[in-house]
Amino acid sequence: MDSTLPGARRHLAHLLTLLIVAAIALLGLVATSAPAVANTCTPNSTTACIQGTIKTSEGEGAEGVEITIRGEGDLASLPEQTTQTGADGRWAVAVEDSGQFTVTVNAETLPEGQYLRATDTRTVTTQLHTASSALFPLTDEPQGNGATTDDGATATPSPVPGPEVQAPEANGGGDFSWSRLWQQSASGLRMGLLLALGAVGLSLVYGTTGLSNFAHAEMLSMGGIFAYLFMQVTGNIWVTGVIVVALMLAVGWVQDAVLWKPLRVRRLSLIQMMIVSIGFSILLQNLFQFFFGANILRIDPSTPAVVTIAGVRLTVQSYVAMGIALALIIGVGIVMKYTRFGRAMRAVADNRPLAEASGIDVSRVIRAVWTVGVGLAGLSGMLFGLILNGIAWNTGWHFLLLLFAAVILGGIGTAFGAIVGSLLIGMTVELANIWLPGDLKHAAALGILIVVLLLRPQGLFGRRERIG
Repeated sequence: MDSTLPGARRHLAHLLTLLIVAAIALLGLVATSAPAVANTCTPNSTTACIQGTIKTSEGEGAEGVEITIRGEGDLASLPEQTTQTGADGRWAVAVEDSGQFTVTVNAETLPEGQYLRATDTRTVTTQLHTASSALFPLTDEPQGNGATTDDGATATPSPVPGPEVQAPEANGGGDFSWSRLWQQSASGLRMGLLLALGAVGLSLVYGTTGLSNFAHAEMLSMGGIFAYLFMQVTGNIWVTGVIVVALMLAVGWVQDAVLWKPLRVRRLSLIQMMIVSIGFSILLQNLFQFFFGANILRIDPSTPAVVTIAGVRLTVQSYVAMGIALALIIGVGIVMKYTRFGRAMRAVADNRPLAEASGIDVSRVIRAVWTVGVGLAGLSGMLFGLILNGIAWNTGWHFLLLLFAAVILGGIGTAFGAIVGSLLIGMTVELANIWLPGDLKHAAALGILIVVLLLRPQGLFGRRERIG
């Protein structure tokens, strides 16, 4: 086997690399020069959101209305926050504490001829991992001081699209109920399916090369960022998805051709290559943050519809994402088990020297693993961005530990093990949220991993190896 790429292929690889880097830089400049999606907030384990929409009596967004948020009671010492409504009348503020806040509208900033139908103040109760709404309906008729509406004066937490579409008490610390268990199980299945898309590539790369690729999580972030950029250009989520998958497949091909194959040819140790992957991960994170900042990038700024099926309340995007992930996982299983290429891939993973001696083009198999693995990871990042209501420069990094937990639990190096491990990790994370606070649900998944490895060190589907 040649130790270097032929000249034409090497030049082609470098050209594709330059084109991809130039495209990322150009799209990044476009994104930074264009106005960002304003007034958005994505709740998570350390953040709660207070949000709302102010519309005129004609139903149009009231732009530029000033809103002030102050903490109450134990939160009174927190600094107040001020925001303004966007062109669509929406506003949102992120807070890092659970408790009561007072939301006040500056009536002097209302559009001309518009008046508050009730008081200019609302009291909201926030919980981490949820969004609370404060509504301020407007009218074109002046109101008296004693005016009241059906909106009431107190707003309680309401779920937002994505993983948070569930009962507010489902964020840890609430009472157990069968309906809540059913809802959390559906959320766990959703997370497991999307994790599986990213974990398959990570596991197969390890199986064929022995490399633990820490930069694999950044492929999720890259896929989500590409989706954000091209959604602004195309305006169609399906066209955007096709473009994202095509780009990520190209990124995987170029990544192996330019970086990983030359390192393999030079016979770097696995430890050295793992350190390279860590450095590559940090480099990508800094590039993402440099071009796109630390803000949440919403792939689809519209509010998705929520549908209840068999007692499970999820967004339409979540159901579609689960369907796509399930179809692709089944497709990967069929390819791995019943096609010639799948058998070659499994042969390389089982015994690379023997596969090479039997005539299998190992280099081609590894290239295909990198290409398909990165493509699936990019699609996973896009789908996560849709159900999480946004993507950020470090989104992939937050999922890295769960990805490794999934492939190790299932048996690192096997595609089927990665799929089963991802489903188990996803279910554990979401079901643990019934009894544990949101900050501890990932710890529950890692606890399960430790217990399984103590009983079966090779993972559920891994093979026991003899050392010595």
